[in-house]
Amino acid sequence: MTNSLNDMRHAKSFIFIGSNPTEAHPVSMQHILHAKEKNNAPIIVVDPRRTKLAAKGTEYCRIRPGTDAAFMLGLINVVISNGWEDKEFIRTRVAGYEELKEVVKSYTPEEVEDITGIPAEQTVRVAKTMAENRPTSLTWCMGGTQHSIGSSITRSFCLLQLVLGNMGKSGGGTNIFRGHDNVQGSTDMCILSHSLPGYYGLSEGAWKHWCRVWDVDFDYIVSRFKDQSWMHKPGFTLSRWYDGVLNDGDKIHQDTPIKAMIQWGCGANSNSQYHRVKKAYDKLDLLVVVDCFPTMAAAACDTDNIYLLPSSSQYETSGSVTSTSRQIQWRHKVVDPVHNSRDDYQVMELLVKKLGFADQFYKRIKQNPEDITRELGSGCLTIGYNGQTPERIKKHVENWHTFDIDTLQAKGGACDGEYFGMPWPCWTDEHPGTPILYDISKPVAEGGLPFRNRFGLEKTYDSSGRKEDQLAAKGVCNPGSEVDGGYPEFKEVVPGTNWKTDLSQKTLKDAIARGMAPFGNARARCVVWNFPDQVPIHREPLHSPRPDLIKRYPTYKDKTNHYRIDTRFESEQNPDLVKEFPYVVTTGRMVEHMGAGAETRSNQYLAELQPEMYAEINPSLANDLGIRDGAMMYVESPEGGKIKVKAYHTERVDKKTIFLPYHFAGILMGENLIDRYPEGHAPFVVGESGNVVTNYGYDIITQIQATKDGLCKVTKA
Repeated sequence: MTNSLNDMRHAKSFIFIGSNPTEAHPVSMQHILHAKEKNNAPIIVVDPRRTKLAAKGTEYCRIRPGTDAAFMLGLINVVISNGWEDKEFIRTRVAGYEELKEVVKSYTPEEVEDITGIPAEQTVRVAKTMAENRPTSLTWCMGGTQHSIGSSITRSFCLLQLVLGNMGKSGGGTNIFRGHDNVQGSTDMCILSHSLPGYYGLSEGAWKHWCRVWDVDFDYIVSRFKDQSWMHKPGFTLSRWYDGVLNDGDKIHQDTPIKAMIQWGCGANSNSQYHRVKKAYDKLDLLVVVDCFPTMAAAACDTDNIYLLPSSSQYETSGSVTSTSRQIQWRHKVVDPVHNSRDDYQVMELLVKKLGFADQFYKRIKQNPEDITRELGSGCLTIGYNGQTPERIKKHVENWHTFDIDTLQAKGGACDGEYFGMPWPCWTDEHPGTPILYDISKPVAEGGLPFRNRFGLEKTYDSSGRKEDQLAAKGVCNPGSEVDGGYPEFKEVVPGTNWKTDLSQKTLKDAIARGMAPFGNARARCVVWNFPDQVPIHREPLHSPRPDLIKRYPTYKDKTNHYRIDTRFESEQNPDLVKEFPYVVTTGRMVEHMGAGAETRSNQYLAELQPEMYAEINPSLANDLGIRDGAMMYVESPEGGKIKVKAYHTERVDKKTIFLPYHFAGILMGENLIDRYPEGHAPFVVGESGNVVTNYGYDIITQIQATKDGLCKVTKA
């Protein structure tokens, strides 16, 4: 998130695409509605469903799921055709613009209408609204990411903001709302399969950096792997771990299937094709679930290979969390853990001691959780976690009332001049935090920041042979910079290190003392030359309801060894599939439940508010199929998933789209599993999991699951 929830109060217009904040992020609405009322800011909502936000909106664009990139490219087409682009911003701070211009030429409003279903005149109207009401705040969530081209879709959002000059400005930016209070923090710590903490990757240099942070011998780390080459190979992703167990479709690229699994605070029924996940549970030699509540995983297994480790809630522990706005806050413990539960630190400490890792990995952890916060901060130089010490974080929480609601900056008091939560990057223990990424209007030492230099100083574009400077133009820099314009990242202040690996932090401090950003001052790229689509384009979903478009907008070639498993793209895109499965299935959140629902469905008050799983279906389609409002209906997927749910007639969805909330569990393809939960711990609300009928499909870069644009068939139960 480049800006913050509070900064959205300064927006002059909004566009929400694949985002439903009224239900998924209701706290954000106070800031959105503030801007709507105070600034008369138009709200543009782009969604397959007419959401509650759309009811408040100025413009509602009903889009076919999976076609977001085409709409964005169409908006850019209109902006450029009318001369509405921010020419000076592009000239001085953007690279690869000519290549982008060439791509968007074919995405005329008429072509976009054919692809997306959004009328051509509406595309023009939306582009004009954004051009006349700058800066625009653009928000996306999982509705934008969970597609086989999710990485291209999200890049297209950023490109629109670059073309309009909305980046690095208060009220603008790309603002990706996180679904839980510490999703940003866990991502920053890289609870992922392809990187070490702080987005360092898996190179030898990254391992050696973290060995210095942990005070662990590099050769010891090497000895923990069967072969050193495995240190540098991404592992299985959360979205496809079960394929690493089953290995019954796509080939896996490791010696043996996955045999053991620990799910820690993981909503298991958030996985797509959940009936296949259940098969994987039964095949594991060991499954360990660490959670406050028994999850669906605890009930789904047919074998005795499962152990439940009860962890404590947020009220029974303390520590730092990072919000969607990159702000770090301290959560204070209210009560001690109850019954036989343990907090996460205790569970981890017991595990590393039992597994024999404590002497290496736990040697610096004497005081929990403060020492953990210090250790992680000392190593995560890439994103500037090094300035937020436990003492500073606690001081912010204790003095929250001194921070301005509009700017997030403290006015007087113990935190004077600092931004609440010291949003990263916070380069030193004197830095105030960076409230808006890429804002060159203020000095780096006061929270300003240019675009990062990561990919060299000059680029020759293969298609044209054109050479382009990758650094910002002369005159574009933060106030006080020693260099009047762009400059590369800082290296060799301390011999043998750079700004990312200098644990003394002399490099960071030297850069800031010179009024410069340690990571350089570059241009934002429209072209990513190490991606399959260097400039984003539209590609039809793997299971497309428009087979006539597949030849014009085909998917990718199949990809081998994609996070240790082969992934089907071209071979999965069957144009005849829509004949048997004629409707689009998409999933989303509801305000009464959270994530996979293990916690909220175990709360009797929330259970009263939303006690039943359901499917949204357009009344016209339901009448054609003979399905009355409130009657039971079947939804089936091409992969063999089948659920029985209550029909909810609503015109929020069109005649070809079925919407399912994904929070429910406890019933699996007709089988009620309520008696499988530990005695006294069954949730108050059970229902079929919507993810049983989400389809095969994964992003070409991230391998995130495609839950928003599958196909299904619907019949009366």
